[in-house]
Order: sequence, then structure tokens, then C-alpha cells
Amino acid sequence: MIIMLLGAPGAGKGTQAVKLASILEIPHISTGDIFRSNIKEGTELGKLAASYINNGKLVPDEVTFSIVEDRLKKPDCANGAILDGFPRTIPQAEMLDRFLASEGKKLDIVVNIVIDEDEIVERLSQRRYCPECKATYHLGHRPPKNGVNCDVCGTEVILRDDDQPDVIQKRFKEYHESTEPLIEYYKAKGNLIESQGVNGIEQSLNNTIRALINRKI
Repeated sequence: MIIMLLGAPGAGKGTQAVKLASILEIPHISTGDIFRSNIKEGTELGKLAASYINNGKLVPDEVTFSIVEDRLKKPDCANGAILDGFPRTIPQAEMLDRFLASEGKKLDIVVNIVIDEDEIVERLSQRRYCPECKATYHLGHRPPKNGVNCDVCGTEVILRDDDQPDVIQKRFKEYHESTEPLIEYYKAKGNLIESQGVNGIEQSLNNTIRALINRKI
């Protein structure tokens, strides 16, 4: 089963995707994590991605799709995957549809995580992540135990470049223009369900699990 998480920047897609992947025992595919890893390593892909991401822009469709296509062909995706951060545009969605059809598969369910933008802004400004093991924290609701270092590996947690206030506003603009149209795209296909992303991580996750159960995954 292939599940996609859809929602505005900061809606909680990444956090929920990690937990759902563990529960369903299928891989979590995050284009953001792939790009950030390459940026950290200074690869050519990383340099290209950084020129877009750090300015709140989307990486070109063809570049992003080639990464996802390669990942979905790996043996561990035979039973499905959780897509986080892809597709982000109608052209990307169409590319994915064509690829999955060629593999005899389809995008089974799209979960649209619904949350107020004001809450997202607060959430992103307080969000920190570990550049080493990718663990995420929130300074208000779930800070590192000592307030500075990752609980898992001890690396100092940081504010992501794309969580800077000016970049957040650019990300919202990109979302409304390029990604939000996917809601109607998947509604028309009949595979969209909604989950309320409010009241903290655990409640948001429970809302998504409940929505998936109601869909009888």
C-alpha cells in the first residue's frame, strides 16, 4: 500500500510519516530528508537543492521525481511506502501516477492534514531538528531533555534554514500556489481523506490513524 501525506509546511507530515511507517512496517520516503542529507554532504544534488530550499522554493519536478522513482524501485518498497513531501505539484503527481501504473501499482490513499496557518507558524518557529540522526523537537511541547542536545545522539539541535520566519512565508506562498491544488486533484480521484492536525503530535497521529482505519486500509 502506498500512502501519501499532504498538508501545508509544518503540518506534521514528517513526524506522522515516521510513526506510520513504523506501525505499518513500510519505508518512509522523505524528499526533504534526502535533499538535506545531500546538502550536508555537499553533493551536486545538495548544492542544487539548497539553491531552491533555502529560498523557500520548490526543487524542480524532474529532479525530485527522479529521486522518488529510484527509491520506490528498491526491494524494501515491494509492499508499499509512506510518501512525505512528494508529490508537491500537479505535474509531479502526474509523473507519479504514470510511474506507478507502469509498475502495476497506484497511490492508494492521500491523507490531507488540516491545520490553521497561525498554529503552523508558531510550531515552525519553535521546531528544532538534529542534523545527525534527524530527530525532531519542539521547544514548547517536546524539547530535548537538556534543551540543547539531541536525546538520541547528543548532537546540538538546530533551527532548519527553511524554518526561518522569512522563508516560512515564502514556503506558504509556494504551497498555496503549487501544492494546495493537489487537494482537488486527489478528491477527483476519490483517494483523499482528511485528518485534523491540531492538539499536539500524538492527537494528530491518532486522528490520522482513525481516518485510515475508517478508510479500511
